[in-house]
Parts: sequence; structure tokens; C-alpha cells
Amino acid sequence: MLQLNKEKFKSILSVLPDSPGVYQFYNSTNDIIYIGKAKNLKKRVSSYFMKDHYENNKLKALVLKIDQIEYIVVETETDAFLLENNLIKKYRPRYNVLLKDDKTFPWICVKKEPFPRVFYTRNVINDGSAYFGPYTSVYMVKILLDLIRQLYPLRNCKLNLSKDNIKKRKYKTCLEYHIGNCLAPCISLQTEDNYNESIDYIKKILKGNIHEVISYLNDLMKKYSTEFKFEDALIVKERIEILEKYKSKSTIVSSSLNNVDVFNILDDNNIAYVNFLKVVEGGIVQAHTVELKKKLDESQKDLLLLAIVEIRERLGSTAKEIIAPIQIELGGIHITVPERGEKKSLLELSERNLKYYRLEKQKKFDKKKEKHSGKRILEIIKKDLNLTVLPDHIECFDNSNIQGSNAVAACVVFRGAKPFTKDYRHYNIKTVEGPDDYASTEEVVYRRYKRLIEENKSLPQLIVIDGGKGQLNAALKSLEKLKIKNSVTIIGIAKRLEEIFYANDPIPLYLDKNSESLKVIQHIRNEAHRFGIKFHRNKRSGNFIKSELDNIPGIGPKTIDLLLTKFKTIKNIQSSTLDEVSIEIGNRKAKLLLEYFNVQ
Repeated sequence: MLQLNKEKFKSILSVLPDSPGVYQFYNSTNDIIYIGKAKNLKKRVSSYFMKDHYENNKLKALVLKIDQIEYIVVETETDAFLLENNLIKKYRPRYNVLLKDDKTFPWICVKKEPFPRVFYTRNVINDGSAYFGPYTSVYMVKILLDLIRQLYPLRNCKLNLSKDNIKKRKYKTCLEYHIGNCLAPCISLQTEDNYNESIDYIKKILKGNIHEVISYLNDLMKKYSTEFKFEDALIVKERIEILEKYKSKSTIVSSSLNNVDVFNILDDNNIAYVNFLKVVEGGIVQAHTVELKKKLDESQKDLLLLAIVEIRERLGSTAKEIIAPIQIELGGIHITVPERGEKKSLLELSERNLKYYRLEKQKKFDKKKEKHSGKRILEIIKKDLNLTVLPDHIECFDNSNIQGSNAVAACVVFRGAKPFTKDYRHYNIKTVEGPDDYASTEEVVYRRYKRLIEENKSLPQLIVIDGGKGQLNAALKSLEKLKIKNSVTIIGIAKRLEEIFYANDPIPLYLDKNSESLKVIQHIRNEAHRFGIKFHRNKRSGNFIKSELDNIPGIGPKTIDLLLTKFKTIKNIQSSTLDEVSIEIGNRKAKLLLEYFNVQ
């Protein structure tokens, strides 16, 4: 079942970009069941379908339920991390651990109160306070707060500094005032206007508008220098350097964008693609792409306007600002066509998603075209072999032995006229003694289809036996025992003249040597022969090595395994010293072994 999922998503896995992004898994009812982030989308999403074993049953159940995959490309892994969080909180997928709003990323809060406090929090409350973030690094939050405290002495107490309380002298100065961390607004040593001026500059820093702040700090540093306050000037200089290095801009999180729709268009010859990104409180919470098939020679502006109206109505968007690549008219909505800055970055991000979407569509088209090509070949095979159904599922058997030793058989499977290697099977012949090709064919055909019947799996439409009439009749006996002779078509192909034999028909069929039907039958026959020979060769090599060691009295299977693991070959064992062999199997057995090989 997991392998079938892999085949189903083969096309989208092949076009996933090696870029950071967020992927979404949908089930058959079109519900998002999992959202994940990735540094490399192709590697991460493909990994779900490459595993033979899963760490837990929930992961296995998730993969089995995936019916559709969508993804959003972003700039950096950090952007992917933040976008994943936004989408998980919005859609609450079944297989995700929900990151609640109060336990997610760190924020810096400027509290709505007289003489506002500025502090770090993970608890965002809708109380009118200003929240800046979220930040992906607690370390960066601490640097910012440290910078703010160095530049602007602020209170950190929770006292209610109302005008009445200050006027009534309800409070006294604390240690923070005496060590210089606070200017004591609680006893009117700092005015509210002076305090709020500092808060204004702090907000500018937190919003990323640091140019004005740096300009102010440069003036302040010069002022300290002219006043010979060199230590203070050095402190300000260090903070300026931190501010200049600090980069808080992110494609995903923006302190200045709220409830904005982003649209971009990619115009092909007959189809136009329009991508939509929904930005709420600085984060992308929704992404959607539609395609418009052109009827006439519509302009790009007309197509974009049509898509904007349709998408906004379908998704219920009420945003008052739209970021777009071209200027359009839409009543009551402000249209922005950015040339630089974070809005331009969002527009470019939308464009990249459009290009990946188009690439994915092209890959699907190519796969569909390839599938139709395979169907055409199957139609030819059906006609040439006089079949009643399309042979989408073909199986072929081949036996391999050398004078009856190590007798094995191989079964290979073709689907859509192409190898389906995951269904290939090897068989050790169990009930036949000596080189009896007919009996071996009868055994392996019986075992193969008895198991398929017991497991309630579908039978092939065509069975190919590598051999002539004798092998074909042997296989027919097994089909008769299983009562499926009339359910499948079985043929034999003789190597010398490439004759096609049918059951109960003494006259073979000769296909044109250049026909596509014969080429497919030869391909599956040769594949079965290759697969069987490889298994037979591996089996013989193992037995030839062990047979000689098995003849040594006192040397058992476990000892043989130890020897072969260490020395690999009998030649290496023969050339080893007694001490070297003794280390692995002990002195007594080593003497027996080396005496046998006459090397003492």
C-alpha cells in the first residue's frame, strides 16, 4: 500500500524544488491532515515514501491516508518554520502537534499602561499592548532588550503608575533607581512625556525602522564625545554596531503588514496562472493557485482582475489592500504595485510559487502523455495476441538450475508495459528433485497464484512462460488446480524462433520481428531470465563457499558464519595463521580447521 502511494505521487515528488518551504498533506475528503516544514522540500517530502519501516503506527497511518500534496516555497528555513506555525494554528491538522498562541515564539511586548514596560513574553494577549515579533531566536530577543535597557532606562516593576498614585506619593524609589536602571517616574523624577519619547524610539527599533534611531544615536555619541563622556560614547557606539548588524526583516513575518492580499500572474500561451497569498498579522496564512484557460486574447490585466474577484469571493477575503504586479482598478480596494522592500519580496515569492506550480502541471501532462503511449502499446498487444481484455498486468516465469542444483525460479511483473520491480519475486524450488524444468514450472506457478488468491489480490491479465509447449502445459496444470484457467490468458514463448504458444492450440503464432508486441514480450522474458540468473548466481556462490566448510568435523554453522564474516573467502582462511583464526573461533576449532587445509 505504501509503495502504491509512492507511485501515485511520483510526478509531484519529481518536481519538488530543492528549496525551503512548507508542505501540506490532504486526505481523500480534501482535509489537511499534516503540515510540515523543510529545509529541502524534495528530500523531506520524498522521505515519507522511501521507508521500508516506520518509527510508529501513526506515521504509517498518516502516509496511507495521503491523497494530495501541496507546498509553498519560501526564502529560508526560518521562513518555513514561521509559516508552518501560522498554518498549523489556522488549520489544526489531525497529525500535527498544535502550537498554541501562548506557547509558540517569543515576542517583545510594549505594555499599554502609564510609563509602559518593555519585556519578553510568549503570551500574546489582546489588551491593546503592542507586540513585536514573533522572533525565531530567544538570543536575538535578549540582545534587543539589552540594547533597549542600555539606551533607555525603563521601569520593570508592575506598579500602577497612574497620575493619582504618583501625586499621592504612594511609592518609594527602589534598587533599580539607585543602580541607574530606572529614572524613578514613580516619584516624578521622570516625566511621562520624556518616558514616552524613549518608547517611541524603542518601537522604531522593534519595527525595523532603525535608520532614524541610528541617526539619533550618532548625534548622541558625538554629544557625549564633545562632553568628554567617552565611556558613554563607547557604549552608544557598540549599540549602533549591533543595530547595523541586526536584520529582522523576514518574508514571512513583517511588523508592518496586516490583512493584505498578494496576487501574481504567470501568462502562458493558452493558460494563465494566478497565485494568491493571504497575509494576516505579518504572516502568510493561506496560499492558493488557480489557472484560467483563455477563450479569446484576453489581456493580462483582465485575467488578473477576474481571478482576484473570484478568489476573494471564494475565500471570503475582506482585505483593503492588494499587492499586485500591475495596476488595476477595484472599487474600495487600495492596489499597491511595489518596486522595492518587503512588499516586493512577497510579490517575488508569489511568482516563484507560480513557476513551481506550472512546472508541476507540465510534469503531470508529460506523465499523462506517457501513460497514453503505454495504453497504445497495450492495445497493440491485445490485438496481436487476440486477447479479450487490455493486458495492463503481465507476469512472466523463468527457471534456473545447473544439473539440478540450487534450482530457483523468478517471476517478474510488468504494469502498463513497463517493469514494476517492487512486485518481482524469487522462488526456491522445494518439491522437485533433479533437473525437471516442467515440474519446477508447475510448482512455482501454483505457489504464486495460490498466494495471490489467498491474499485476495488481483490476477494478471496475461501470463508469459519462458519455454515451449512442455512448460506451458505444466503451468496450465497449476491453473486448473486453482480453478483460474479461464480467468487469465497464458502463453509460452520459445527462444529459438520466438514462437508464441497458446493452450490447446498446436500451431504457434509468429509475430513480426519488429512488432511492438513482440518487443514487450521479449523484454519481460529477458527480464525474468536476468532476474532468475542473478538469484541463482548468488545462491550458488554462497553454497559453494559453505559446502567445503560444512565437510570439516567439529565446525558448525555458527562457526562458519564467524569465519566468513571475518575472512570473506576460503582462500583468506587458508592463508591465515593459527593465532589469527584462534582469535575468532578459539584454539581447538582453529587447529581442526587448519589441519583440514594442511597448512600447519
